[in-house]
Amino acid sequence: MQLVLGSSSPFRKQLLQQLGLEFETDSPDIDETPLTDETVEEMVLRLSVAKATEIAKRHSNSLIIGSDQSALLNGKILHKPGNHETATQQLQDASGQKVVFQTGLCLYNTETNTYQSKLVPYTVTFRTLSDEMIENYLQKEQPYQCAGSFKSEGLGVALFESMQGTDPSALIGLPLIELTNMLTHEGFSVL
Repeated sequence: MQLVLGSSSPFRKQLLQQLGLEFETDSPDIDETPLTDETVEEMVLRLSVAKATEIAKRHSNSLIIGSDQSALLNGKILHKPGNHETATQQLQDASGQKVVFQTGLCLYNTETNTYQSKLVPYTVTFRTLSDEMIENYLQKEQPYQCAGSFKSEGLGVALFESMQGTDPSALIGLPLIELTNMLTHEGFSVL
């Protein structure tokens, strides 16, 4: 079976490459608008399944990986900042706070027309950040396309006091421990 990552994210692609597996990438084109009264947890699970099922329409004899992530600070979704000013505000707001990342993961088998899905949470507690620390960080890493305005796989880790969760790769957007479990369940050997 062929493995397909349903994502255009360079971060997810880099993560999946860590497993040393051959795979293709295909970008899903779906509406990611939240539904009325939908929780963030429900939304990321729904979108991970929607991404995988959309990609499945174009690939037979494949295992399709779909993933979606949102970050929450005090119940408010943190989006990709897009610019320096918004990133500064996001990091000022996160200073001394906990940010919860909810990552939805789906593995869709096009042969059996079945899927596995799971929600993988991960919590980051930020240090108390001075304006100088924030400015230095943003100048060095410029994480303007990253939800929460940091790259945990880079210098962003210096912003944290602690991290809590079962799968650190979930923080970057593709929970590799859970994905490996799902692949094994499908008879797809990672090792």
